[in-house]
Amino acid sequence: MTRPLADLMRPKTIDEIVGQTDLLGENGIVRRMVENGNLSNLLLWGPPGCGKTTIARALANSIDMDFVPMSAVFSGTADIKKAMDSARMNHDIGRNTLLFIDEIHRFNKTQQDTLLPYLEDGTVVFVGATTENPSFNLNNALLSRCHIGVLKPLSTTDLLTLIERAEKFLDKKLPLTDDAKIHLAQMADGDARFLLNTVEYISGVKFKKDLTPETLDKTIQKRAPMSDKSGDEHYNLISAVHKSLRASDTDAALYWVARMITSGQDPRYILRRLTRFAMEDIGLADPNAMQIALSAWQIYERMGSPEGDIAITELVIYLSTSPKSISTYKAQTASYKLARDTGSLMPPKNILNAPTKMMKNLGYSDGYVYDPETESGCSGQNCFPDGMKRVNLYQPIERGFEREIKKRLEYWNSFRKK
Repeated sequence: MTRPLADLMRPKTIDEIVGQTDLLGENGIVRRMVENGNLSNLLLWGPPGCGKTTIARALANSIDMDFVPMSAVFSGTADIKKAMDSARMNHDIGRNTLLFIDEIHRFNKTQQDTLLPYLEDGTVVFVGATTENPSFNLNNALLSRCHIGVLKPLSTTDLLTLIERAEKFLDKKLPLTDDAKIHLAQMADGDARFLLNTVEYISGVKFKKDLTPETLDKTIQKRAPMSDKSGDEHYNLISAVHKSLRASDTDAALYWVARMITSGQDPRYILRRLTRFAMEDIGLADPNAMQIALSAWQIYERMGSPEGDIAITELVIYLSTSPKSISTYKAQTASYKLARDTGSLMPPKNILNAPTKMMKNLGYSDGYVYDPETESGCSGQNCFPDGMKRVNLYQPIERGFEREIKKRLEYWNSFRKK
């Protein structure tokens, strides 16, 4: 079997790598390592197809080290020890080893700890690659021994450069119009591996005429947008939804929700978070927001996709254009704290029922005023515990329906002051 084009075209040195200027540019950490001829342990964190393995191999080539690749998916503690034994033999004859472990986040705590003494004594230079946030998935002990290199998805310009290189490498022009090349680069969504695999397929098929963006869509399957259901990208997207809604940026909120749904996220999770937003970030500034959120949720449960998706879209538009207030959320936080701090204070006797004669004799319900029978509908009686200072827990703002609520509270509080 022949090697894939992506492997055949893999850069040999860091100067040949496209993109990742933050790491490989003039002041990049990887560039400084190579120029100083002194490699340090490194963790490369980035999405698929952005060059993590390529950078590791280029580092080994640049310093002339033995490159030992390993995958945390298929390897265990015994494989680590075997690799280290071989590295020590290399070390004894003056040969250095770069140990590359792909998907390092797949190793459990014990397997990660197995690496530590070898990193400590310099048996190997360690380079790990991960698509997951290292601070969530790797031990602090391992993190403290490594520099962190953050890689970004390749830009459309970077990917167009790779298409040009592929044509030179294959010594043939791809059957793509200029617009189709740009479209292919955009379809790759920052993933060089997907791009080169697609180029390899297109180069091996005979087409009657060059592909346009429209015919390219019909010829190859689009790369699914990068997403996951529990990792960084999942939480990054839902955070973008929340922040866009808070900023009343309707178009951005619609975009991020669409990104979640088209990448396979569960719409029920999105609806749960949107309902939370209606309660927490809008509250009584628009009391209808919560009801519309629940209605959209119910509509989706009954109809599913794609019919129910329009209910989600309508909800996003309503929430983003609603007045925002966290007064309800603040009132909850303040009241819970006050309840914990004050312990088990009894309610004042005047607002307690007195179903027995003894309770009446003890003063239960004594002095209670039935507010609806007063002229104003408010007696002004105090309902906090006796001896406890009144606390203003709910403070509505001058926005949306809370403007009306504020007027009512100020009116009723005037009776309590009297």
